[in-house]
Amino acid sequence: MPVVVTGGAGFIGSHLLERLARDGVEAICLDNFDDFYSPEVKRANIAPLLEKKAISLIEADICDAQAVGDCLKRFRPEAIVHLAARPGVRQSVQVPLVYERINAFGTLTLLEEARKAGISKFLFASSSSVYGGSEKVPFSEEDTCDRPLSPYAASKKSAEAYAYSFHHLYGMRLTVLRIFTAYGPRQRPEMAIHKFARGIMEGKEVPVFGDGSSGRDYTYVDDVVEGIVSALDKGFDFEVINLGDSRVVLLRDLIRLLEEALGKKARIRREEQSSADPPLTYADIEKARRLLGYRPRVSIEEGIGRFVEWLRKNPR
Repeated sequence: MPVVVTGGAGFIGSHLLERLARDGVEAICLDNFDDFYSPEVKRANIAPLLEKKAISLIEADICDAQAVGDCLKRFRPEAIVHLAARPGVRQSVQVPLVYERINAFGTLTLLEEARKAGISKFLFASSSSVYGGSEKVPFSEEDTCDRPLSPYAASKKSAEAYAYSFHHLYGMRLTVLRIFTAYGPRQRPEMAIHKFARGIMEGKEVPVFGDGSSGRDYTYVDDVVEGIVSALDKGFDFEVINLGDSRVVLLRDLIRLLEEALGKKARIRREEQSSADPPLTYADIEKARRLLGYRPRVSIEEGIGRFVEWLRKNPR
């Protein structure tokens, strides 16, 4: 039976659809091609799959209950992998209502239409941002997540709460995957690795927030996809699972790795650290290892090399 992937034309979604197509799984990309970044980039992400007719494309907004319901009635999927979201921690401070509508209300809309359609398996891509500014490391799924630092983080936590309520009320089999800073080919252009690499290549100033001591748990997209596919195969009753690399990379070290891979020094422009940004993310992935057989394979050094190679081949 088919799988619906919301946000399937985006960064992680397009990689997941490629994997599902290789595995012979019928998949439907549900995407509204919003303008957070160029819709043409997203169309290019999935164009090869559409040409091969490996997936079906439904252009619809996850907040549009009628369109979502029509899609589910038409394809009668076995599962939904919900990746669609309005991303961006700092941007969410400027337009919080947009984030609430898309990330919380949009998820609730999907859950309700899935319930009506009798779809019992639902995977939701949450974020490491829900851990807020926790000083307890590494971040565990058992940690309390009630102090989000941004409207983006709050919207993701709200969506997690809706997900649990649908499991509790209707027996929907739900897996929440908290993804830690995914990167790799086709990464969104506003994300640090892509933005820094492009800036260094073009000789432009690279905006660095703070003194470079913030740390992130960067997770290569292929490893994220492996975790998603494994969770889809397992179909737990209800679980919250971290998907990360379980290694912290400081911002200054990330820039050094990019400089080495590009063979060019960065021109740094210091900017004030945003209070919406957590100073550190660091995943405890023991639960993912135990339940999913999850083993991240791509180190940050190898992953940066792969990303730079892709960027050189796709400069625009």
